[in-house]
Amino acid sequence: MKKITMLLATVCCFLGQSYSQQVIKLGIIGLDTSHSPAFIKLLNDDNAPEQYKGFRIVAAYPYGSKTIENSYKRIPGYTEDAKKFGVKITASIAELLKQVDCVLLETNDGNLHLEQALEVFKAGKPVFVDKPATANLAETIALFQLAKKYNVPMFSSSSLRYSPENQKIREGSYGKVLGADCYSPDAYEPGHADFSWYGIHGVEILYTVMGTGCVSVSRASAKDCNVVTGIWADGRIGTFRGIRAGKSDYGGTVFCSDKIVQAGGYEGYAVLLDQILQFFNTKIVPIDPEETIELFTFMEASNESKRQSGAPVLMESILEKGRMDAERILKNLQD
Repeated sequence: MKKITMLLATVCCFLGQSYSQQVIKLGIIGLDTSHSPAFIKLLNDDNAPEQYKGFRIVAAYPYGSKTIENSYKRIPGYTEDAKKFGVKITASIAELLKQVDCVLLETNDGNLHLEQALEVFKAGKPVFVDKPATANLAETIALFQLAKKYNVPMFSSSSLRYSPENQKIREGSYGKVLGADCYSPDAYEPGHADFSWYGIHGVEILYTVMGTGCVSVSRASAKDCNVVTGIWADGRIGTFRGIRAGKSDYGGTVFCSDKIVQAGGYEGYAVLLDQILQFFNTKIVPIDPEETIELFTFMEASNESKRQSGAPVLMESILEKGRMDAERILKNLQD
């Protein structure tokens, strides 16, 4: 009888080890955004969908913005919510990294992303960086260069990219995209380059359906909205409207060779989470880093156009300046 008991204990131990090896342990940096509790609930809920069973958020480092009030005031409540789902709260990123296989960098303040991501890169953990990748173009270029230097898989995206309708348009379901007029709310945050804080959602829709290749940008600005017009190398035109007053929503009109269609809007966080989990499983980066960098170049070119009273600005010149600024950022990090 004693031998049977010992055998059963051994089998149970083996099964437990096998289960723990199958589950990919995730960590969250930043409990200052609604994305964090949403991801925790989706993955750690007892009734989570079957496709989430192989993942679990096991640890979280709460900080997080310490300067943006509507972000840092969320931290205490979101921290308590995380604990209810079995998430261990750590005192540092270093402590978190010892406990996880992959990382969701959710800190709402893009100014902290470069510093926080560098710790993750040095630990060799695959990481998803939530929007915005950083607060500006130069830091975004530096972020991707550091990921490459440490050979760590990383991507960044708004959830709007993965609206099913936007993916259908991108895949050519309605023929070639000939142009698009996209929009989103555009809340302003002074610590971030214009659009990178929130207008990035609409710019992400635009780039999802249009793809890369924008060469020139001009911007018309008013108190309640901003309209940015981009001309692509093949002659196509795409616009982004940042809404700052009145009814806000996410979407756009996309002009295709076979049909004029409406771009997809916000459909929750699950569409993005599905892509993140696939990335953590395969380590295959789903978005070319150059597309994300061009998206930030588009936003910075629009800012330069505003400074020049709406004059057209060449993307190439903005990208070149961003690269030079990124070199200085990386040098300062090394020093």
